[in-house]
Amino acid sequence: MSHHDSWKKYFHFSLSVKTFSDFDLEFYLLQIFSNSKMNESSSQTSSKRKSVLPTYKIGKTLGQGSFGKVKLAVHKTTGHNVAIKILNREKIKEMTIEAKVEREIKILRLLMHPHIIRQYEVIETPEDIYVVMEYVKSGELFDYIVEKGKLHEDEARYLFQQIISGVEYCHQNKIAHRDLKPENILLDTKCNIKIADFGLSNVMLDGHFLKTSCGSPNYAAPEVISGKLYAGPEVDIWSCGVILYALLCGYLPFDDESMPSLFSKIKKGEYVLPDHLSYEARDLIPRILTVDPMMRISIPGIRQHRWFDSKLPPYLAAPPLDNTEQAREINEEIIRDVVNIGFDRNQVMESLFNRIQNEATVAYYLLLDSRRRSPSDYFKSNVNRISGFNSTIPTQAVPPFPALVNHQLMAGLRPWVSADKKWTLGLQCQARPKDIMSAVFKALQDLKVSWKQIGEYNMKCRWVHKSSISKEKSNMMEAELAIITPTVLKFELQLYKASEGKYVLDIQKADGPQFLFLDLSVSLLRELGVI
Repeated sequence: MSHHDSWKKYFHFSLSVKTFSDFDLEFYLLQIFSNSKMNESSSQTSSKRKSVLPTYKIGKTLGQGSFGKVKLAVHKTTGHNVAIKILNREKIKEMTIEAKVEREIKILRLLMHPHIIRQYEVIETPEDIYVVMEYVKSGELFDYIVEKGKLHEDEARYLFQQIISGVEYCHQNKIAHRDLKPENILLDTKCNIKIADFGLSNVMLDGHFLKTSCGSPNYAAPEVISGKLYAGPEVDIWSCGVILYALLCGYLPFDDESMPSLFSKIKKGEYVLPDHLSYEARDLIPRILTVDPMMRISIPGIRQHRWFDSKLPPYLAAPPLDNTEQAREINEEIIRDVVNIGFDRNQVMESLFNRIQNEATVAYYLLLDSRRRSPSDYFKSNVNRISGFNSTIPTQAVPPFPALVNHQLMAGLRPWVSADKKWTLGLQCQARPKDIMSAVFKALQDLKVSWKQIGEYNMKCRWVHKSSISKEKSNMMEAELAIITPTVLKFELQLYKASEGKYVLDIQKADGPQFLFLDLSVSLLRELGVI
């Protein structure tokens, strides 16, 4: 992919032949004995897997990692191929990646999109976790680019359109991938994209920012390698820009054997646009690879760009159904096939509606995926809507306070309480980021809030609330007054880009009374002219 050896290294091994000494013979016999034991152990493992996975015929190993392997398997009921990721619990624990594995499983369970790898079911035992996934035959996008070099713009655009569609769907479901790179993007036999490896992904909570440095440094956004806070979507967009550059050029925009030099190039946004790129491509790439995340183009902005919009397939132009709608869309023909296999129709329908993974839903989705000749079939309307079942899918909660509109910043007050009980307030703004921050600085100053700026759009704040003493208590002795300690409230402010031309100022309490935080937030909104 790159002209640099750092991108792809090839290793050559040589085998020397010599006569056996007594020691060599003894070692050779020990190896035979050891191999015999290994074969016996392998036989036991195979027998155990048959009992755990009775509906699958396990085949060859597709890949092996430090804590598990991936096996090709056939789903006996439908005859379709699947990939089974076998994860050893003991090794996962040794490598302290339990959270990573659990997160990927939970996230993939949520996602249903033609350009995201499908997870059919998860089977757990005390020793192993078996993750049954869609089998993608053609391999990684990385290998495809290494083999072909730079792609024609039409082909690169087609692949990039699919990547953006999948990433946009993740963001709509509040999932930030955080490790987008060609090695984590698979291609099927028809060269269609499948985004995979959600192990470093995270669920995006309103008002909560991430600071973990995730993924490969070559694809990491400047704010990630700088250790700054980020919301999630903006770092995925940067990675998409690096992938687009690689598709069009055949090598990476940021590459250096020295890690400090690499980081310096990324932080400064130093890269070269080759002359062979079209005018539209040369316009889009810098908009994505913008160092300031506030100025970086958003996915709606990418969608509206002339280069991206050209030759856009109709199925990618329409927004995908949300998870609730997808759960209601059922292919009647596939349902009949699943019932003919021997499953109860009502149980199948209820399992699909409630997104339950079981033998019936695995059969349904395997048959459904096999009938789809192209990704566009995914959104075709040859379906019926389920009705008559009690859904366990939670409906979107109504905000406890109404949105406030029609004021100078076009802002809205959005209170949330997250799962970890941290109070957060958000303010939506349609103004220039620097103007928003200037207004915030003045408001904080008027409220006698002290702050420390830890980034251009991020600050830690401290406010000391001194209780007023009534006239009746004004004759208290100085010693008694000294006992009364002022209440300190600590909170953090972060401005980030929500969509094109729209910004969100999030205010998150770090320490102090919740109601005092709300009082101060109301005062801040008054100072900003919101209420």
